[in-house]
Amino acid sequence: MKTINITVPVEELSFEELTAEERILVDTARQATYRSYAPYSHFSVGAAILLGNGEIVAGSNQENAAFSSGTCAERSACFYAHAQYPNTDFRCVAIAARGTDGEFVNDPIPPCGSCRQSLLEYETLAGHPVKVLLAGRDKVYRLPSLKTLLPLAFTEF
Repeated sequence: MKTINITVPVEELSFEELTAEERILVDTARQATYRSYAPYSHFSVGAAILLGNGEIVAGSNQENAAFSSGTCAERSACFYAHAQYPNTDFRCVAIAARGTDGEFVNDPIPPCGSCRQSLLEYETLAGHPVKVLLAGRDKVYRLPSLKTLLPLAFTEF
């Protein structure tokens, strides 16, 4: 038997330590939380994607009484981004959330498994790492690629 250890490089930064471009992306993700429709969970998530053409596309979670009919912020953003800009690659993804108290969560939250797989499809399509910013109230986790969120991902067809 062989044990394989997988490590994920995560940088923890303050908002002020981000680049100007990263701060804009995090702010866009935070603003997207206010467009969330979350009458059941009361947990509002926003995502923003920086595209290779300089455009930023945002999405928010949209819930539905038929729970599986809703969608997460990350998939809302990535599907819209590719539908509108199919020939433009993703460069960076930022994710932010507000909890049931309406305040931004203290610790950064990662995307769910379905969103990780969906986002990874677009990193694979881009052919290069897509940076990830997970924004909490006072700190941001920066990861070098979407693949770091799903290291043993299914990517071969």
